[in-house]
Amino acid sequence: MLAWSPQPGPQTAFVNCPVFDVCYGGARGGGKTDACLGDFVLHQGTHGRAAKGLFVRRKQVDLASTLERARQVFGAAGARFLEQKSCFRFPSGAVIWFRYLERDADAENYQGHDYTRIYVEELTQFPTPGPVDRLRAALRSSAGAPCGLRASCNPGGPGHGWVKARYIDPGAWRIVTERYASPFDGALVELGRVFIPARLSDNALLMASDPLYVAKLQQSGSAELVRAWLQGDWNIVEGAFFDNWSPRNVVRPFALPAGWTRFRALDWGSARPFSVGWWAICPDPFEAVGEGGAPLAIPRGALVRYRVWYGSTGKPNEGLKLTAEAAAEGILAREAGEEIAYAVADPAIFASDGGPSIAERMFRAGVPWRRADNARVARGGAMGGWDQLRARISGDEAGPQLVVFSTCRDFLRTVPVMQHDPARPEDVDTESEDHIADETRYACMSRPFVRRQPPDAAAEPLRALDALTWDEVLRRHDRRRRDWV
Repeated sequence: MLAWSPQPGPQTAFVNCPVFDVCYGGARGGGKTDACLGDFVLHQGTHGRAAKGLFVRRKQVDLASTLERARQVFGAAGARFLEQKSCFRFPSGAVIWFRYLERDADAENYQGHDYTRIYVEELTQFPTPGPVDRLRAALRSSAGAPCGLRASCNPGGPGHGWVKARYIDPGAWRIVTERYASPFDGALVELGRVFIPARLSDNALLMASDPLYVAKLQQSGSAELVRAWLQGDWNIVEGAFFDNWSPRNVVRPFALPAGWTRFRALDWGSARPFSVGWWAICPDPFEAVGEGGAPLAIPRGALVRYRVWYGSTGKPNEGLKLTAEAAAEGILAREAGEEIAYAVADPAIFASDGGPSIAERMFRAGVPWRRADNARVARGGAMGGWDQLRARISGDEAGPQLVVFSTCRDFLRTVPVMQHDPARPEDVDTESEDHIADETRYACMSRPFVRRQPPDAAAEPLRALDALTWDEVLRRHDRRRRDWV
């Protein structure tokens, strides 16, 4: 008799999937932890002592509940838990370790290790794919046991963007194959990846044992969060830094009218991606078409992002490693025939370390820059770049003051899903793919936006100061500052 067996549906598909890289989940209560633990029970049952597993979470504290469930699932299969080594050893000789990767550098500790199964729970808690990808080199077996990466996740979290791009966007159940040539004999080898969706409705055991769980989830947060948790909706990002982003900030491409001022902004990167954004300033109210096909009004003074060059290999957060001169050449080619009024860039490119700076090298190649205002967070009454970006996203009664062409895919993939820095909630998480967000911040700071006070508020009659209580004065002052400053 088996100690564990999968439930019909996605769990069964997960444990039987022959694809090398499998991502499972998408909603709360879909049985993700059980699927990963059960998969190793079946794996070791087939391959015995050749089966070696590694179960990974982002933080050590996150392992507590997983270890508790592992004691039940693995214990039923006769496994013993060795607490000092944080591993389970099975009667078959198979072993699985439980570890955490709180820092990206922790992945280097697994060089030289060999595993047949690596499980990464809550994949979206990793801001970048780097540490997880490094673990792939440890998937090998001298005994010939099949090796595989297995991951589980929910929407949201600092890694939402790259996980969505890698696994979700290609489509559920669709196997994506990557081909590699051997450097020794040129032989082609293939590795595949696939996303298997699972929802609460697929977990019949949980639904039967806790029929109130659906109601509990519905009480846990906003309607958007509940939809993400229950339906696995990856277009909903609870806790996003720019939580005011909406479809009205995206327009279908259109020919920019003559006379619109154009400028560009840059966030530089080499090993990491760089981002060049081209912007136009709307001089008068303009009627555009939203991404969904409905009319969308662009108000006077709005910034329109009409082009982006994202210096990435196509892999999340991996740069092209171009020289400053090559990047300048690419910029000139993309804006040929356009009149660029000015250009702002990260002040870091003006730093000189024993030779010409990146800014100087680009200037010599025909691409000049001026230093951008790099203030991220407002302090001492000064403007903050993120406040400016958030204010432009919201806009005013006339419409959004920042809109993006729907062709700027890397912007739409990264900026709306930016998360708060856990240590500094007023800042974005800099471990995530924040390059386009930084470049957009420079653009916004070059054209400061202050919401205008509507005429009726300006004409609002005020009672004499001596007729107001002190609490009323403070309350009125705070309301005006919050709404219009």
